[in-house]
Amino acid sequence: MTSFDTSPQLNVWRALLALAVVFVMLATTGWTAVRSHRTPSPLQASLSAWEHGRIGGHALPDPDGTPGRLARFFASLTVHQRDRLVRRYPLAVGNMNGAPAELRYRANRIALHTARETERVRMHDNRLSAVGQHEAGRRMNRYDDLLAKGRQILAFDPEGNGRVAEVFGDLDKAQRVSVVVPGVDTDLLTFQRTNREYSAPVGMASALYRAEWEASPTTRTAVIAWADYTAPNGLGMDAATAMRANSGALRLNALVRGLPGRAPVALYCHSYGSVVCGVAAHALPSRVTDIAVAGSPGMRVENAAQLHTSARVWAMRDADDWIQDVPYLEVGGLGHGADPVSSGFGSRVLSARGAKGHGGYFEPGTESLHNFAEIGVGAFGAVRCARRDQNDQQNRKDDVCLKGLSDGATAGRA
Repeated sequence: MTSFDTSPQLNVWRALLALAVVFVMLATTGWTAVRSHRTPSPLQASLSAWEHGRIGGHALPDPDGTPGRLARFFASLTVHQRDRLVRRYPLAVGNMNGAPAELRYRANRIALHTARETERVRMHDNRLSAVGQHEAGRRMNRYDDLLAKGRQILAFDPEGNGRVAEVFGDLDKAQRVSVVVPGVDTDLLTFQRTNREYSAPVGMASALYRAEWEASPTTRTAVIAWADYTAPNGLGMDAATAMRANSGALRLNALVRGLPGRAPVALYCHSYGSVVCGVAAHALPSRVTDIAVAGSPGMRVENAAQLHTSARVWAMRDADDWIQDVPYLEVGGLGHGADPVSSGFGSRVLSARGAKGHGGYFEPGTESLHNFAEIGVGAFGAVRCARRDQNDQQNRKDDVCLKGLSDGATAGRA
């Protein structure tokens, strides 16, 4: 729910929850969608070509193989062979977990050049409506942005609304890695914004990267703006269920397992992104040490223990965030469970002072961004816990927020 900064019509959510039984009945009676035959997407075509390709007289490995196996394959190649694969199968290599990051950046630049030229032609295609031509122009401009010098595009898929991921920092040399997981209405066109810059994945990740450097200039960090899943479009059925989160969780898990090195990983999950992180939590590798959620509608569980993760679970919500009015329950698959900042959930509740609503958690100068950055560099003793009202029965919540975190936890600064 990244792009919604003002209060939505929350009665829509309540109506969806009230109709849960209806949808369950429809599902059990075989409600299906009929799809016509479609031409393979550019990414599918590239993967298909890869599967039939050869190098050095040998078949290429399964593109869905383990990241470790794919990493060993690329390590065995000469520079010339790597370059050949990048040029022949740019989309396949550019989206292949286990391929070296630098190789993926190069491959995705080639794929972006191709996609940009495709949209340039479509802008002047008289078979398209004026709206279609305008949309082609918007996408072409976005590809121009992504091709700017110095940008490191880790994943790119032009199909549909598009998917993309970008790296800030040196992923190979990072001592700590942060991954920003955004919410609804996230796609190629909303990947970055001029207005409300820090409510979009690029703004979120770049702000976090700068804040981590300010928190600990000697700690080498990398931050990934990860919009490489198909997010829900608006506050409809997709946003009220875990369907998008289920597929997103698989992709998130694949991303983390394909990251180079052994640096600890922290996830920053905003709005519906926290549903993705909640679904993914139990399967994530142990290098994921922290999961921080902001403006969460729930994580598909009733308490943090049910996430079945060894990672520390942090949560925050600004006092003006409309998400607090969404019903925190799950009925017939609709809704996302308990409130992660509630006293019974068991998360470490952080201050979000200054965030100013649902889309402001990564705004520079906020306590929410400060806390994210301190977690990112491992300086847990410097985080600021949520303040509690004197009449709050959980007046000792701050103790829970910092429980088990000794001064030794700040070693990540060095």
